[in-house]
Amino acid sequence: MTEDLTSTPVAIVTGAGSGVGRDTALLLADAGYAVVLVCRTPDRLAETETLIRDEVEHPHAFMQHPADITDPAAVQGLIDAAVKRFGRVDALANVAGSAPLQPIDRIEDATLDDCLAVNLKSVVYLTRAVWPVFKKQKSGVIVSVSSMASIDPFKGFNIYAAAKAGVNLFTKAAADEGQRLNIRAYAVAPGAIETPMLRANFSTKAIPEANALDPLVVAGLIRDLVLGKADVESGETVPLPSPH
Repeated sequence: MTEDLTSTPVAIVTGAGSGVGRDTALLLADAGYAVVLVCRTPDRLAETETLIRDEVEHPHAFMQHPADITDPAAVQGLIDAAVKRFGRVDALANVAGSAPLQPIDRIEDATLDDCLAVNLKSVVYLTRAVWPVFKKQKSGVIVSVSSMASIDPFKGFNIYAAAKAGVNLFTKAAADEGQRLNIRAYAVAPGAIETPMLRANFSTKAIPEANALDPLVVAGLIRDLVLGKADVESGETVPLPSPH
């Protein structure tokens, strides 16, 4: 018997192949959402789906959608595919990111372009593409992962901090424009998170594991914002400092 998904809320999660994105997908599935899993690597999406099926007692349907979210055509294709499959989209979690680390005088053009594309332009592309769906439904929520670097940049996180500061402001703009449409938007600004992205830049000597956030903590806040269970105004950037 085919599951009737017309009344099941649907969440799109980028960066769902690992770390915070994977945990966000898991928690939203556990909260009763059908989840669209997005990242560039199909094998990682398959691993995430297997994890959810193992961990969630009665999961709803899944949709694996490998995509390059820095490509606006691919982003539109993602939204179109989600609507075709489920008939709706209720939440967008912009979790995918990239954190290049370099001094200002060594910023390369390609690094700058990639950092802005992954961290800021993708958020704009995804929000723009899902906006008409939210308008038609008269509801929707967007949660984007920013960074504490957008508030106080760690030395060397220059362009990453600038991109994430853009996410904060774009979130506020989306919340303001979305208010009359019942569209909410939030940014989450975590400190160091124990993920492969962190360890690509810092050893455990530089940032001990005890001084890094558990990805589940960040994912839990994203879930609560999606569900409207956090005491946060739409448009806010929520700081989530690392433990010390």
